[in-house]
Formats: sequence, structure tokens, C-alpha cells
Amino acid sequence: MQRISPVDAAWLAIESRDTPMHVGGLFEFTLPDDAPQGYLGRLFEQMREVRAIPPPWNLKLLDVPLIGSRLPVMRQSHDVDLDYHVRHSALPHPGGQRELGVLVSRLHSNELDLHRPLWEVHLIEGLEGNRFAMYTKIHHSLVDGVSGMRLIIRTLSGDPAQSVTPAFWTVGGGERPKAEEHSAGSGPLALPLGLLREGAATAGGLSRAALDLALAAVDDRSLQAPYRAPASALGGRLGGQRRFATQQYELARVKRIAAAFGCTLNDLVLYLSGTALRHYLAEHAHLPERSLTAGIPVNLRHASDQSMGTAIGIMVAELGTNVANPIERLHTISRSTDEAKRHLSHLPPEARTSYTLLVNAPYIASLMLGLGGHAPVPFNVAISNVPGPTEPLYMNGSRLDSLFPLSLLTHGNALNITCVSYAGTLNFGFTGARDTMPHLQRLAIYMGEALDEVELAVLGKRARAGARAVKRPKPARAAR
Repeated sequence: MQRISPVDAAWLAIESRDTPMHVGGLFEFTLPDDAPQGYLGRLFEQMREVRAIPPPWNLKLLDVPLIGSRLPVMRQSHDVDLDYHVRHSALPHPGGQRELGVLVSRLHSNELDLHRPLWEVHLIEGLEGNRFAMYTKIHHSLVDGVSGMRLIIRTLSGDPAQSVTPAFWTVGGGERPKAEEHSAGSGPLALPLGLLREGAATAGGLSRAALDLALAAVDDRSLQAPYRAPASALGGRLGGQRRFATQQYELARVKRIAAAFGCTLNDLVLYLSGTALRHYLAEHAHLPERSLTAGIPVNLRHASDQSMGTAIGIMVAELGTNVANPIERLHTISRSTDEAKRHLSHLPPEARTSYTLLVNAPYIASLMLGLGGHAPVPFNVAISNVPGPTEPLYMNGSRLDSLFPLSLLTHGNALNITCVSYAGTLNFGFTGARDTMPHLQRLAIYMGEALDEVELAVLGKRARAGARAVKRPKPARAAR
């Protein structure tokens, strides 16, 4: 048994029917040409035959409730009911992207059972084009995007002829970060106090960062301070139902545009997201006069760190949604991210996790006190870029064609945009609150238009036509 760290406990503390705190992934495969009849049925049987299940897949909360006492305790379960956790679904004919998106949206809307290990996997057959899908979800207290991606990569193979166990939950992670006993305390403020104590342990390294943020809050600088996000349609309280949409682009195309402009790939991801949001809000709601801000997770792990749990920092940057000219908008974003990186670079490595805890502690406290959607938020929308495998992967001959991330939402943040690179593609997943984000698939379409627009502005007509002649990107893949 083990008490978990305050940052991982935070995801459990704010879990609710309207804000389930799990993350997920949609993996689409093409069956091998020589797949026998009953291939998927046998695959499903193999998935449920596994008996040795390591952490984090066998971790179970020792007790619920989660708020009002000490930090939660996890223990390993040696009797994981795979008949419950592993499920088989079939799409109605014709099994296109829309039907898949409707099913995944519903599955992602449902809370995990906090009395069982905190994950589910759904094998989905019936996709047109000789394809099938797997949707998986796991609580964010167990993994973040980077550690979750590592688990998946270790399950699949780069060799289509290699036989593998078709189950993510056969691969365990490293040790989880542990909570010190004195950081927990008791009472309704146990978790916020644990966050603050953990942050205060490296207060010496945080003073310069605090001064930077204080100046940014009162001065019109490129550095964006948290909790200055303008009011927008993305705020307010959320219902529990979700929408999900996807987009996929050729990675080389996006990198070519970024290189021609002289910005990073992350900057261009922010540009595409901000431009799509600018169009979406102008059409469906109200576009704020001040720029929307993005919370950008930063991986704090060393390359050798294989631990589970959450190990991310946070940057806040402008999205340039108040700038009409696309080139000026991209310049605005690039300047803002440069300032955010400079700001984080002044922190010693050991203080960066604490900095993130201190920034988020007021927001987490407001959620725990029932003030979510009414209190200020650190930023308008979370936007993540997670590096994935560079070469194609296979599961017993079935090629992984795409992997789309799904994320969590909290009161005040009705949208999450996360992308994952994979085998020469960049795969975007849009997770939105159903009642707040109508017609979410249009946001995905607007992103495709934003890519065309910036490509034309940066490369020009002739260069863009040449780039398209090399390889046409896949069409918009959007699902409600």
C-alpha cells in the first residue's frame, strides 16, 4: 500500500460525474490481408486470457471518499476482473468515422468505477475498409500523456510478423512518485495544503518566477501570467457528456511550414489551434477582445525516467485569437512561447514541479470547494503536443494507422486539444463538453483551413503547390 503524491491525488480529489478525470486514446488498425475469419474474436479472447497484470493496471483505491481526510492510498489487486475491464463492441453499418466518433464520445463521457482498478479497454469492430479500433481510458492519477504513450509503444511491435500479446495492461511502468507522510494532514484542506507544502520546499528557486508573474499581471508584456484568461464561451460549469473530433496531417508538411517561418513545431500547433478557435468562436459564440490563452504541458521527465504518475510542468501563452493577420498571429504566439520558455528556464529543475503545483493550487482548491466555473481559471484551453513513435507499429500483423488522444475537462475549461506524432503523421484529438461545444467537428475542419492558410502565407502558391505534389494530406477526419 502506498499514499500517492499530492499532484496525483489532485486528479482524484476533483473527480465528479461532470468532470471525470480520465484520459484516453483511440487506436485505429487495418487488419492484415491474410486475416482468417474470426480474427477479431480470437484477438478479444487473447486480450482476456492475461493473468499477470502489473501496475498501474492493477492499482486500486483502498478507500473512498477522496476528499476531507488524508491523501488517497493505492494498493495492488491480484484479482482484476478482465471481463469487466475489457469489452467488445461493434459499430452499426456502415461503420464510418462519424459512427466511431459517436461511440467513443459516449464511452469517454462515463466515469470509471473508483472501486475497481481505474481503466477500461474497448475493442471495436465493424469499421469500413477492413479496419477495427481500440479505445482505452485510464485515470490521470495513474499516467500522464508521456507515460501512457510509453506503455503503448512497449506493447506493440515494429515487425508485422512478430506475435505480441494484444493487451496494453500486460506492460507495467516504473515506480510511482511517493507522498511524504507529513505532507498529507487531515481535514478538507488536506490536499491544497499538501500541494503548497510540496511547493514551498523549493521556495528559494521560485522567487524569481513569482516576480516575473507579478510583473506580467500588471504590465502588458509577452509573458502571460496565469489567471488572466479572458471570459469566453469555453468557461463556465460543464455537464458530464463529451464530444470528440479528430484531424490528421502529414507531419513533414507541418514541419516544413514551421521551418520556413522560423518557429517551432509547437508554435505551429498553437497557431492551428488558436486560428481554428478564432473562426469557431466568431461563428458560434463571441470572440473575446483579448487573446485566449493556452496552458501547455511540459514533460519534466529525464529520458531515463520510466515512472508512472504525473510529471508535467505548465507554460501559459497567448493564442493570438485577437489578431486578424495570420503572419502577425504566428509572430504573437512565437513571442509569447519564447517568453514562457525563458520564464521556466530561470527555475532550477527541482523547482519546476513545485512551481506547477503552486500555480494550480488555487484552481484546484476552487474546484474542491464547488466554485469551479465561477472562479478565475489559469488559462482558457489546454493544448498538448506529445511525441510518439516515428515508425509504423503492428499488433499481430494489424497495422496501427492512427492514434488519437482524448483528454479530461474541468469546470472553466470546456475544450482540450492534444496531438500525437506517429509514423510521419500528426494526429489531433479534440475533446469538448457536449453542451458547451456544439458542432465540435467544425473546429477540426477549421484547423484544416488554418493549415492551408498559413501554408499559403508562409510558403507562397508555388512552394505550396510543390509541397502538395509530393504527398497529399489525408482529408479532415471529424466525428461528433
